[in-house]
Formats: sequence, C-alpha cells, structure tokens
Amino acid sequence: MKYKSQQVAYWFFALAMLLLVLQIVYGFIMGFARVGHDVLHDFIPFNTARAVHTNLLVVWLLTGFMGAAYYIIPEEAEEELVSVKWAYVQLISLALVGVAAIVGYHFNYWEGRKFLEIPRPLDYLVVVNVLLFLGLILTTLFKSKKRTTTSLVLTMGLVFAALLYLPGMIWFDNQTIDSFFRWWVVHLWVEGVWELILGGILSFLLIKLTGVDREVIEKWLYVIVGLTFISGILGTGHHYYFIGTGKTWLIIGGIFSALEPLAFLGMVLFAIAMYRKGEKKHPNKIALNWTIGTAIVAFVGAGVLGFAHTLPQVNLYTHGTLVTAMHGHLAFWGAYAMIVLAFISYAMPNLTGRKLYESTRGTYAFWLSNIGMLGMTVAFGVAGVAQVYLERKMGMDFGDVQNEIKVHFVVLILCASMFATGIILYILDFARYGRPTTEALEAPRPALH
Repeated sequence: MKYKSQQVAYWFFALAMLLLVLQIVYGFIMGFARVGHDVLHDFIPFNTARAVHTNLLVVWLLTGFMGAAYYIIPEEAEEELVSVKWAYVQLISLALVGVAAIVGYHFNYWEGRKFLEIPRPLDYLVVVNVLLFLGLILTTLFKSKKRTTTSLVLTMGLVFAALLYLPGMIWFDNQTIDSFFRWWVVHLWVEGVWELILGGILSFLLIKLTGVDREVIEKWLYVIVGLTFISGILGTGHHYYFIGTGKTWLIIGGIFSALEPLAFLGMVLFAIAMYRKGEKKHPNKIALNWTIGTAIVAFVGAGVLGFAHTLPQVNLYTHGTLVTAMHGHLAFWGAYAMIVLAFISYAMPNLTGRKLYESTRGTYAFWLSNIGMLGMTVAFGVAGVAQVYLERKMGMDFGDVQNEIKVHFVVLILCASMFATGIILYILDFARYGRPTTEALEAPRPALH
C-alpha cells in the first residue's frame, strides 16, 4: 500500500541534493586554496568556506533524514501524514533558515563554534522548525494503532536529536564549559542519536529489500541500539582529553571510544546476514548496494579509522590535524550520507512508478562516488601523518608544514573530482526520473521474486 502524503519526501530529498552540491562546491574552494589557487579569497575566505562546508553537511543530512521519516512513518503506521500542508511549510522554513545562515557566514555573522556556527537568532527558528516536524511525526504515530520497533527507534533518534540541540544554544563565557556542552550536540548527535536514525532507516530498507522477517531484523536493531548507547555516550569523553576537564575522561573516553567500532561492526554483520538470509531478491540492486555499502563503509570510516586516532596516546599528536579530516570524511559519508542516498534510491521508484534501479548511470554513481571518497580519505590520511611528524615531532612551523604537504591536496582534488562525478550522475537520475507521479500511487510496488 502507498500513501499520498509520502510524496512530500521527494521535496526534502530535492533540497538535500541541492545542499549536497553546494557542500561539494565549497569543498573544492577549500581544496584549491590549499594548493595555492585561492582566487576567491576576497569574497570567500578559507574560514568562511569551511564553515559553510561543514554546516551544509549537517543541514543536508538532517533534511534527508526528515524526508526519510515522512516516507517511513506513514507506511509503518499505516496512516496518512496528519498534514501535508504543514510538512511543506516546515520544508520551506528549513530552506529559508539554511539560506539565511549561508548568507550570514559570508558577512562574518556567525557564532564561531565549530559545527554550530549558525547565528544565534536562527537557532530559535531551527527549534520551531524541528518542533513542527516532530509534531507531524508524533501526531501521525499517535493517531495510528500500529507500532513497530523500526518506527519507534527512528522516532526516538529524531526526538533525541532535537533535545540535544538545546545544550548548544546555551552561552558560556568559560571556554572549557562551552566546549564541554558543544560536544553534547556534535558528538552525541553523530555517534549517538544519529546512529538510532541510521538504525531505523537501515532496518526499514533491509525489511523491504531482503524479504527477511521483520521480527528477526528488529531484534538485531535492539543490539545495535544497545551498543550505540553504551559506547557512544561515554565515548564522548575522547573530546574532553585536552580542553581542561578532569583526568578521569582520559580513562573513560579512551576505553569507551575503543568500544565504539563494535556498534558499527554489529551493523555490518547485521546487514550482510540479513542479505544472505533473504530468500527473496528485490530488483532494486542499486538501493541494495547503497544499503549494504552503508554498513561496510561506516564500519571502516567511523569504526576503524575512529579507533585509530582517538586513543589518548595517539590523539595527543593527531588532535586537530588532517588525520581527523581523514576519519571525519569517510565516517560521515559511510554512516549518514550513504544511508540517505540508499533511501532515495529505494523510495523514488515507488513514488514515480519508474524503474530507476535499471539505470546504468546509478551503478556508475555508486562506484565513482565511493572510490573517489576512499581516495580522498587516503590523501587526507597521508597528509595528516606527514603533518603530525613534521609539525609535532620535528617542530616545523605550521605554515612551512602546510607547504610541504601541498602535493597531497593535488591528489585530494583529483579524487574529489571522481567523487563529484559520481554525485552528479546520481543527481541526474534523480532530476530526470525522480519526480513523483499521480499514477504511481495506484501502481504496485516492485515485486519480490
């Protein structure tokens, strides 16, 4: 069964794709600046480009999560969204907040707190926007008599993500206290409640794509949620090592940060086991590739690479270097960007009635973007190790070190070009075939066979 209100998800996905393109553009601006071609410096200095790049990442991923929720909740609850009109109002207000923030960055109107640079007045608009979103989702669930573990875990992740935004709005004059609570937002989002959102979406996709019994998949989901809370919450301590907090965090943060890969390993085993156990094969191989790829790349990027440099003895040298960028790029790509693209690949054929999964372009998009991102990760890693050795072991000046590692950013730009090509191919398919059609509402879903 399909629900007409699910079509609102398309416009959230469209906004997410637009913001993703902008994020890539600003990434290239920074890349060329690092190799000496900073021709836009007078208009877009490096610090502005970086703030826009990182904050666009957060906004487009949240937009994708919202779109996925607007698709999943009606289907899981077997109930139409309570108000499509207000969902569009929420979308428009979200877009306006994003535009205002980007314009503000270019006029140096920002908070200056990494990942939370959004100007303070816009914080209140974000809160109103998210409350409207949660109101629509929760009202739809309460209206329905059906509750599923998948929808509850997804909703729980969305609610906690909203609540954890609030500590970042509190202003502290003390830098250490301010940084302490800032990590409540940044870390407990990406290594805590966002993993619940990831788990909910992954569970939904595996149920639809593998044909494995819902009860089996949702039992695995409980395991992932448990591992996420045990490791992710206390693992926040690895951000507290060097900001002036007590030495206790060296022990707590070190131990529980080391346990964080277990949640992602469980996710890999979960996804692959469900795929192998599935007796029915869904024709949408592209969505399946993105879904399985999410678990694997998330484990490598967030789990393995995170473990590689967050132990106190290692992080003493790698903190604030390009080694962090190595981990961050592959982690965000694998854990969150890929699951949004996986969901779009699954949802669009159902909303349009068109077999987008038969597109050769979609297959190229998957491989080019992933190979390009792996290349970028290696380039960041090599540059980061060189930076740590030259700057923090040999004692070279920061500026001299940046000149020495400039060559690695040439490689980075080449790999980023491959990545961008894959994303462009993906968006071409989305733009050409992704628009929902009225006929698709009555059309049957792709059959499992």
